[in-house]
Amino acid sequence: MMRSLFSGVSGLKTHQTKMDVIGNNIANVNTTAYKKSTITFSSLMSQTTQRASGANATTGTGGVNARQIGLGVKSAAINVNITDPGASQSTGNPFDVMITGENFFVVSDGSQNYFTRDGAFYVDGAGNLAMTSLGYNVMGWQVDEETGNIKKDTVTALRIMSAANMTYPPEATTDGYMSGVIDKNDTDVTSTNGRVVNFGFYDQLGYKYTAKFVFKQSDDKNIYSLELDKIIDENGVTVPGSTSGVFGEQRVFKKSGTMQINRDTTEGYTWNADILTNNANGKAVDLGELIDATTGKWKDMDEKIGTAPNEMTVAEGLDFIAAAYGYEGKREDFLNMILIQTPADPTNGTQEVTWSVEEMLLGGNGVPKIDTLFTTQPDPDSNIYAADVKGSYFDGELVYFDAKNGKFAGINSPGGQSTITLNLSGIGEGNFSDITIDLSETGMYDNKGTSTIGATNGSNDESRLGQGAGRRLGEMSGVSIQQNGMIYATYDNGMTKLLGQIATAKFANASGLEKLADNLYSATLNSGEFDGIGVDVTANGDYMSTGQLEMSNVDLSTEFTEMITTQRGFQANSRIITVSDTLLEELTNLKR
Repeated sequence: MMRSLFSGVSGLKTHQTKMDVIGNNIANVNTTAYKKSTITFSSLMSQTTQRASGANATTGTGGVNARQIGLGVKSAAINVNITDPGASQSTGNPFDVMITGENFFVVSDGSQNYFTRDGAFYVDGAGNLAMTSLGYNVMGWQVDEETGNIKKDTVTALRIMSAANMTYPPEATTDGYMSGVIDKNDTDVTSTNGRVVNFGFYDQLGYKYTAKFVFKQSDDKNIYSLELDKIIDENGVTVPGSTSGVFGEQRVFKKSGTMQINRDTTEGYTWNADILTNNANGKAVDLGELIDATTGKWKDMDEKIGTAPNEMTVAEGLDFIAAAYGYEGKREDFLNMILIQTPADPTNGTQEVTWSVEEMLLGGNGVPKIDTLFTTQPDPDSNIYAADVKGSYFDGELVYFDAKNGKFAGINSPGGQSTITLNLSGIGEGNFSDITIDLSETGMYDNKGTSTIGATNGSNDESRLGQGAGRRLGEMSGVSIQQNGMIYATYDNGMTKLLGQIATAKFANASGLEKLADNLYSATLNSGEFDGIGVDVTANGDYMSTGQLEMSNVDLSTEFTEMITTQRGFQANSRIITVSDTLLEELTNLKR
């Protein structure tokens, strides 16, 4: 009689335990990444009143089964349904991460590693990726500084927003290319000033500069001069030393034509020895005052010469002379123009003799004065005197195009090299790097009189496309976590940087992990040990999703059903006790 009472008590206890498990599951129905538990029962023990006996051949009797009376029920196991994933919940937070699969995040309190499926992370004040709830550091692998790749070693805290990661260092430009069309009928390339092409680049400190190149068409319309006009900074200031010896070498640009001067005594110009006078307004410049008597070269361009009302700088004086000959371009181009001596120099027979405008203005060494060559009157009825122009000297390169197909043919000769070099390393404060510019993508085609040629920094070689472009200092503009747990930072200079990788742990028996508070687990002897390094989440086909969290895998319909069966089981066991008590009462009432 007493046995049934205790069996009922054990039934009550086990069903109460099951109710505790169900209650905990329902309480955590909205807990991030919670894994529900299930309980199983087993019989407690049995009392044997008679052991089993075998068959007796002598007596001819058969065997008898053992007689056992069960003494109740007990909890056999409480299992965590850890492999059943919860549904995903979108949060929009880039630091919320969900693992699809059976792996676990590794987190640390500074002394011990724990494991969790709760991927609600944030970046703390020290720049570490950490759990939002506890502040435990998320563990992972660091980047090898030499290779730039992930080094899979003992996991450490992921400090993704360190001071070093907040910016991306600048880099000097080392490569560039020109592409597009030169149209030989484009009035820009046929003009005195030429077609300007801007090339932007960076120095090693990340400052941006612009090299202003100029294309001009020669008499042979398939050949163009390419010269560097100047290099300016972001404020439009010319970089010192950037206009001499930086690009190409002195070459002859063949562009025939005429130069002329008006010698009208009223409206034109008059040379009197070394003094050029504008007869219309009386303004004059003394050529001798422009030249340094010691060096035989031009004085400093900003030096003042003359007296009021004719006071001017050396640069203005040269511009005055250029204007007298009707030249509207830069004074440097005017000085470099090559004039043909006509008639031929008698000492050389019929051989043509040429002089640059600068040589004739500076004089000396038997060079004729400039005015001596202006003897031809194109119109005998006018006061205009002209001289033949052969071309000009310039510092730069000659660019050849194929006359048949318009394709780029070479630099300085057909079949020549396709790249040119800006020799910048020797100018400024040593912050520049030499830049190699590729012209192979240019062409000469009919484009309705409009040229589209332009310059771009960076290589156009397919094997290293975009490399060598240079960049300014970049500020971190965003952080993203990839499916494999790799964390990348993006910067406002267009660069990206690998900051680290979130490591995961995988256990042979994940259900053997010990549940701790705050969605944490710890390894046990039955789960398998964590080796301290971890695994890549994608090693077995799993992956991470950002902006999402794993929800609880508790199914309320299942839990409510289990609750009903538990309630009925509890009620039935309570009836065992009440019926057994009634039987005992009847037994005690036998004696009156």
